[in-house]
Amino acid sequence: MIAHISGRLLHKSTESVVVDVGGVGYEVFIPLSTFYKLPEVNGQLSLKVHTHLREDAIQLYGFLTLEEKEAFQMLISVSGVGPKLARNILSGIAVGDLVSAIGSSDRARLSAIPGIGAKSADRLILELKDKVKGLHRAERVEAVKDPLSNDVVSALDNLGYRSAQAEEAVKKAKAALTPPFGFEELFKESLKLLAKK
Repeated sequence: MIAHISGRLLHKSTESVVVDVGGVGYEVFIPLSTFYKLPEVNGQLSLKVHTHLREDAIQLYGFLTLEEKEAFQMLISVSGVGPKLARNILSGIAVGDLVSAIGSSDRARLSAIPGIGAKSADRLILELKDKVKGLHRAERVEAVKDPLSNDVVSALDNLGYRSAQAEEAVKKAKAALTPPFGFEELFKESLKLLAKK
């Protein structure tokens, strides 16, 4: 599963981007919140990615923040909400507003999002009210900024660890290791810390 993608931005639209990674162009579907913050074409771009497998296709959905990716994954866990609708929801409401609308059972606010009716709003509240507590801050400052750490977080994501857990482990592993160190050392140290939990 692809969990992270970094490369040169070849093309952008409100629907998707094409990212050149080592000569291969990946189409990644994005919400408007990500579109508005994209660099210029030919600029460098890093996206958190959710890989959606269908019988006839593999689709990538990309986000600039982990919070958006986690909100997207939470939305598609709701019965009747597919990736396209989840992306539309994130295009129509900021993560922080979505979390507070679900947390406070604000049916009117949720129903105002294009593609969400009263029944869908009720379902979101019913199925996600307890889950949204983990997404309490709309703009979490990412603990990990450098490419090496991002690669390790991405690898841990692929192993099934939650992004926040992986970030925390990488941060602690970096503090424990003596520079210079590479991917392998940081990955092993991070895994060791996660295994202790």
